[in-house]
Amino acid sequence: MTTLWAILAIAQRDVTKLVRDRARLAVNLAFPIVLIAGLGTVLQSTVGKVTGLDAVTLAFTGVLAASLFQSAAAGMISIVEDRETDFSRELFVAPVSRFALMAGKIAGESGVALLQGCFVVAAAGLVGVALTPSLLLRLALPCVATTLLGAAFGLATVALLPNQRSAMQVFQFLIIPQYVVAGVIVPLHGLPPYLDFLAWAMPLRYAVGLTREQFYAGSSRYAEVVVAGPVIDAVVVGGLFAVLLLAGTIAFTYRESHR
Repeated sequence: MTTLWAILAIAQRDVTKLVRDRARLAVNLAFPIVLIAGLGTVLQSTVGKVTGLDAVTLAFTGVLAASLFQSAAAGMISIVEDRETDFSRELFVAPVSRFALMAGKIAGESGVALLQGCFVVAAAGLVGVALTPSLLLRLALPCVATTLLGAAFGLATVALLPNQRSAMQVFQFLIIPQYVVAGVIVPLHGLPPYLDFLAWAMPLRYAVGLTREQFYAGSSRYAEVVVAGPVIDAVVVGGLFAVLLLAGTIAFTYRESHR
């Protein structure tokens, strides 16, 4: 129970910080909405006419996963802020395990990302994406898995960085390419070998795949939007989460113990 309360307390702190940071909240909500409504509408006149798919809906499935992943990952930069203000040292004297502390951070940023994802889903409904209660239920598990993967990815990244400035610059370098080669806007088929290799190395690709597979499950267009398949995507997401969580926790604990 002590560990559980510690996780919940740390998670609650991150959610409270989001509610108070209106600028971050506004930007994180506006960006995916612009991508879905703006870019999706533009692609409808090209990709949509060629493939027969609704480009706005297709963009929504990718942007939802990418938004959850990015929000959870970028939120872990607060770890660097906590290190600079020595708040992390105060946490480390608490009578709970290091994994419990990191689990609390991941739970908090995952909760923040899911809250933002709810607004993205609502906005998608307003621009014409067909959403039903059963479909939203199918999307729930992939969305949770995506936020956890994003937070673990963020933890493993920022644990190795010395300050917030470095973290912000590195995150831009790591996140933006994933929007391009992870199939966020359209499924990626027939890429050149070097790009295909790069695409398969992107964690976001598997999160997008999980979301898109659940959205189009049972649809006649399923084969056109699925690249890897639900089993491969689920195994990779679960495996990456475990590896990144372990590596990030060990790296962060080591840095805190040797500074």
